Amino acid sequence: MVDLNSILLYRMTHIKNIPHILKHGITHYSSMSKNKNYIAIGDGNLINTRNDFVMPNGKTLGEYIPFYFGPHMPMLYVMQKGFNGVTPSLPQDIVYCITSVEAIQQAKLDYVFTNGHAVDRFSEFYYPKDIKNILKIIDTKAIDEKYWKKESDLDLKRRKEAEFLVEGDIPIAAIQRFAVYDQTTAAQIKKMGWFQDQELIVKPNYYF
Repeated sequence: MVDLNSILLYRMTHIKNIPHILKHGITHYSSMSKNKNYIAIGDGNLINTRNDFVMPNGKTLGEYIPFYFGPHMPMLYVMQKGFNGVTPSLPQDIVYCITSVEAIQQAKLDYVFTNGHAVDRFSEFYYPKDIKNILKIIDTKAIDEKYWKKESDLDLKRRKEAEFLVEGDIPIAAIQRFAVYDQTTAAQIKKMGWFQDQELIVKPNYYF
């Protein structure tokens, strides 16, 4: 039996989005509770591609809130270093919102997951009925790799970026912890109204 609470899900966001998350949870851009002052730190071109990308279930990627199965992802590198027109962000400004597959299920949210980057044509899509086999579907070894360039494994990056996609808003109760770069950032979050229902951890090794 798979322990779904041990399968953690990671979403990166700008620290200035945290007050809204603490009040409303992680909200979709189409939500009635959406963050009207949301600060995006990802690749805008990729976001537009995702909004138009139709999945096998007939819905678009843009209808879902994406998570990774681990930290230290290629997208973080883009966020910190600034590629593809992305303005670089300091590690202190990037916060991980962490939940688990079990928490998403308990919140009764629908989801889809993939065995690689969702827009890659080699990636496949899976649904709640497949969750019992998730550890056979995703490549946990690839996800845990610190870097993703290997001449002996040109598909490593795709598998490392496997995604868990959640439909609808995610309530704050389903967010189990926040991870930040340093104690200074942790102190900032405490001042924003963090109320200890979520664990607050300092993980500099989650960053570049």
